[in-house]
Amino acid sequence: MKIVLANPRGFCAGVNMAILTVEEALKIVGTPLYVYHEIVHNRHVVDRFVHEGVTFVDTIDEVPAGATVIFSAHGVSPAVRQAAKDRGCTMIDATCPLVTKVHMEAVRYARQGFNILLVGHAGHDEVEGTVGEAPGAITIVESPEDVDKLPFTQDDKLVYLTQTTLSMDDANRIINAIKARYPQVKQPPSEDICYATTNRQHAVRALAESVDLVLVVGSKNSSNSVRLTEISETTGTRAHLLDDKRELQSEWFDGVNLVLVTAGASAPEYLVQEIIQELIDTHGGEAEESHVVEENMHFNLPVSLRVLAKSNA
Repeated sequence: MKIVLANPRGFCAGVNMAILTVEEALKIVGTPLYVYHEIVHNRHVVDRFVHEGVTFVDTIDEVPAGATVIFSAHGVSPAVRQAAKDRGCTMIDATCPLVTKVHMEAVRYARQGFNILLVGHAGHDEVEGTVGEAPGAITIVESPEDVDKLPFTQDDKLVYLTQTTLSMDDANRIINAIKARYPQVKQPPSEDICYATTNRQHAVRALAESVDLVLVVGSKNSSNSVRLTEISETTGTRAHLLDDKRELQSEWFDGVNLVLVTAGASAPEYLVQEIIQELIDTHGGEAEESHVVEENMHFNLPVSLRVLAKSNA
């Protein structure tokens, strides 16, 4: 059996920055250390930090007064920041800069009197954070059908923004429906779907048609990982989303000669390599890289972390 490794795959710059932020914070302040929501949507990453003494919380009320709290890569609302400030917490912001960009757009358009159509998944951490920036101005749109139910007219000031981890195809279907009903809708000055999401989707779309099976390494609550699975299936190729090698099932490989392996933007590379080795050990064959898009993006660690390091030096 031949195994093709999609490149790019795995950690994006935002995820890498967020994980490094927690690692550095552990060195600087030790434990207890609190993280608001999962730092990234990957079970193995979260479990590792829990083992190292990190406490993940769903509300700021769970963080003791005066403790250090890190905000996850998906971003938080101003209300969460204020709640942490009211408790006297030391705050470290590991929000991905590309998510911060969407937050700033939401604030700017709300101040200009726009009704904001946020294309994304209700309940997702990133969407909740963005809505919190301008709750009275934002309407979440999850599907083209939702567009038909919107109460706005062609005289209203409208702009659309998108969750950064959406499928480009899904987002475009919704955006096209918005434009068809509201020709006056304003679009953001640059694409909101992040480069890493776009690149990983492009790689799967380019490679999936030529293989018998696609394996996507990632957790079930990782939006971008789920999208990779869905994109593969739109090409007509079966796909499975799995956290690690323990979830491999022998029946998946009946009649399979060529497998594509990729990983969502929050999945560690060592999990990919373990799956590759398991496939080689079980089915024989070899693995080779297929480079579709080159990435060289890097995000600096949060300023708040660097300030904390100096104060504790």
